Amino acid sequence: MLEVKCLKLTLNGKPIINGLNLEVKEAKIHGLLGMNGAGKTSLANLIMGISYPDEGSIIFEERDITRCTISERAKMGLTLAWQEPARFEGLSIREYLRLNKNLSLSEVENYLWTVGLPPGEYLDRAVDANLSGGERKRVELASVMAMKPKVAILDEPDSGIDVVSLPHIMNGITEMSKQGSAVLLITHSEEAVGVAEEVSIICAGKIINSGPPKEMCRWFKNNCQTCNHIGKPSYKGV
Repeated sequence: MLEVKCLKLTLNGKPIINGLNLEVKEAKIHGLLGMNGAGKTSLANLIMGISYPDEGSIIFEERDITRCTISERAKMGLTLAWQEPARFEGLSIREYLRLNKNLSLSEVENYLWTVGLPPGEYLDRAVDANLSGGERKRVELASVMAMKPKVAILDEPDSGIDVVSLPHIMNGITEMSKQGSAVLLITHSEEAVGVAEEVSIICAGKIINSGPPKEMCRWFKNNCQTCNHIGKPSYKGV
């Protein structure tokens, strides 16, 4: 469904994405696991059209979208959830979830229940600084679910949240896949990729291993978490 082929990006003379290849299949959750500085967010930005690669191509539903704008990609069915969710003073959660779709109240409530937020307590709350980090992440995930995208790129949805919010975030991601959305789940957490069907490990801007979640988490722990050379692979085979 979504293919990234031989993607390269250099910033200030430093290679950020270095010949990266990746495939995300329809209605599947694909985990992208990597340490800080490995190129995860840079890849998300390239896929969404926030920046453009120096070389390589991005293919979505057999169409080359490498030079398409953000709005063009959004109309095709791609969306990106930021690592730090936006805040909207004066906008209620009810209004926020209904921005992109003409959703019924019951649909809005169902999305909130899916991410563990009781509608009676949250519908009329503002999407602002009064929400905790975990609450804002869950509200944003509910809004992405409401869009029903073909591909959702989730950049560190588990980052900076409380332990209570994590299972609700993971449940929302699983439900997105069930409703037909493909998910690229970007994280540095082994726990988060447990909901994925396949996991790819990124280091120094390239995919260095791919496979089932348990196998990749074990490999990541043994090779990446013990590596002190961030952005500079130091083990055999990379």
